[in-house]
Amino acid sequence: MTQQQSPVPVVMVFSGNDPSGGAGVQADIESLISHGCHTAPVITTLTIQDTQDFIGYTPLDAGLIVEQARAVLEDMPVNAFKLGLLTSTETVEAVHSILHDYPDIPVVMDPVLASGNGTALSDDDIVAAMTDLLLPQATVLTPNSLEARTLAPAADTLDACAMAILEHGAEFVLITGTHENTPTVKNTLYANHRVMETFTWDRLEGSFHGSGCTLAASIAGLLAQGLEPFSAIHEAQEYTWQALSEGYRIGMGQQIPNRLFWARDEEEQ
Repeated sequence: MTQQQSPVPVVMVFSGNDPSGGAGVQADIESLISHGCHTAPVITTLTIQDTQDFIGYTPLDAGLIVEQARAVLEDMPVNAFKLGLLTSTETVEAVHSILHDYPDIPVVMDPVLASGNGTALSDDDIVAAMTDLLLPQATVLTPNSLEARTLAPAADTLDACAMAILEHGAEFVLITGTHENTPTVKNTLYANHRVMETFTWDRLEGSFHGSGCTLAASIAGLLAQGLEPFSAIHEAQEYTWQALSEGYRIGMGQQIPNRLFWARDEEEQ
């Protein structure tokens, strides 16, 4: 079967497992279902977390990550890759080895460097490995402003951070502005060594568990459906904002995006 013959686009996600169901692989699956895609999940990390706290994690053996991915890639066509939580240099190297063999498949990378409550999930070695091995393979990179500054520590502005990241080979960089002290959320898209567009969104109350996963997976799903990156990036933001605006709080911490908001009966809307 060729990619063109696949009835449903397949997106392979390299993500951590979140037992609260708010972020990680479940966020990817729900987002990709919403865009009409089939998810092929490759677990990279087992985490212990809830909507309040990130308690601990264990990276999976790099060999297991490679074996998971290659088993699927040899069985079905994959139309896009989405990268999420990568918590060791060995994990980064394993993912790089896969992407290297499939250079024509678009890659969306959410550089998860810390948890929602600020727990560090990377160190200098992991960031360096991401920069050297994965940024050159990224079609779209979706850092928040804190992650952008970590990836480009010598830069003095977010625009400069984006230019430095583009120099490492990423094709598009979307820096999200939820962590900035602004009345509205401004997400800025960069490519070709310049600002492409700034998207402005109403700032919602509270905080959300899994918003970055939702955005990156949505972009990957839309790329898998054949959209050009600019259109995919724009539509994914619209979907993500709607999922956040209809989010729900079922734990004692952050809200969870309602990624299946579209599945409600009209009478409930």
